[in-house]
Amino acid sequence: MDTRKLAIFDIDGTIFRKNLHFELINELSWIGAFPADVRKRLTQVYTDWLGHEGTYEIYRHSLVDLYAEHIRGVSEEKVREASRIVVPFHMKRTYIFAEELISGFRRDGYHIIAVSGSPIEIVEEYNEKYLNFDFVFGSVYEKDGNGKYTGGTVFEPTKAKDDVVKTYASEHGLDLADSYGIGDTESDIAFLRIVDHPIAFNPNRNLKAVAEEEGWRIVVEKKDVIYEIAPGSKTTRHNR
Repeated sequence: MDTRKLAIFDIDGTIFRKNLHFELINELSWIGAFPADVRKRLTQVYTDWLGHEGTYEIYRHSLVDLYAEHIRGVSEEKVREASRIVVPFHMKRTYIFAEELISGFRRDGYHIIAVSGSPIEIVEEYNEKYLNFDFVFGSVYEKDGNGKYTGGTVFEPTKAKDDVVKTYASEHGLDLADSYGIGDTESDIAFLRIVDHPIAFNPNRNLKAVAEEEGWRIVVEKKDVIYEIAPGSKTTRHNR
């Protein structure tokens, strides 16, 4: 049994500066697995969010809906193909703070996992080519008897990230004492609540509100500057 301590990361907006799901949809359209006009819809969804016409969670759910609509009838190999194209191009677009944390956790012997809402195919590719975490979770989409996706899901970790983490820790003999959790939106609140050291990183409004109420660390990275927001004070330099 593994007795190492555990560190849990979200990926999109926490490690990766962009969104794996967005990039996967875009590439599936480029290679012809999705219709070409999907790129226009994708751009509109992203533009609406940038223009403050919706929250990040609305943007994220729009990506999920767009993917589910067009993944019907597509083969796993096509999704794997698109993932193999996307990851090498985008994989180093990461946050400095996350990279520093990961290096520190590795040095201290932590067991590191990621729990993401992006499709498992691109999450696994990102892990294999770049992260090299001990394990990663992503959304698993249903396939029919011919191996084609139906548009339904069989596993969505974002619905209960705390249960995903607790089950994994129990099955692998990992200790949640002195554990760390790093996330950026309200879908991460569940697992941040079960770790000893929760970090709200570049949080959206909903996560920030909970982090302030719970007294969690709030860390912001802007360009090449990283700072921590301490309750009732101005900013302080971050330390792990």
